[in-house]
Amino acid sequence: MSEAAIAKKAEIVKQTVELINNAETAIVVDYRGLTVEEVTDLRKQLRDAGVKMSVIKNKILDRAVEGTDYEDLRSTFVGPTAVAFSDEDPIAPAKILKKFADDHDALEIKGGFIEKSVKTLDEINEYATMPGREDLLSMLASALQDPMRKIARAVKAIADKEDEAA
Repeated sequence: MSEAAIAKKAEIVKQTVELINNAETAIVVDYRGLTVEEVTDLRKQLRDAGVKMSVIKNKILDRAVEGTDYEDLRSTFVGPTAVAFSDEDPIAPAKILKKFADDHDALEIKGGFIEKSVKTLDEINEYATMPGREDLLSMLASALQDPMRKIARAVKAIADKEDEAA
């Protein structure tokens, strides 16, 4: 192999290492069997959520995780492999890929890491069923508003009672 080819592959490995290190979450999938339209639809859903999906050669992924906390993922780098990376919402890739895999038998989630920690398939599926960040913030806001409503009603009741007494 020529030095130019080796340098090019080294650069690709370096870029993949950067992708992995910058990602909050990365989910490894086998997309074999999906049609072009289905892959395009999946990529659009991921892109709309700020997630980047890349098809990466297994050998490059293998070298990229060498000596990192993600070495446990090496067993998932078999067959056609795509990786969904997110550096914003850590749960978005899991949610989108799980929903898509439920609707399309051809997509298989093989593994990944969430919040920089390697997770089992069961853990990834558990994260995928959790409410999203916006839903959780909405639930928190509702929970905080409820005591305030009760206080306001109590104050109003006391004020109304004093008005009746006067």
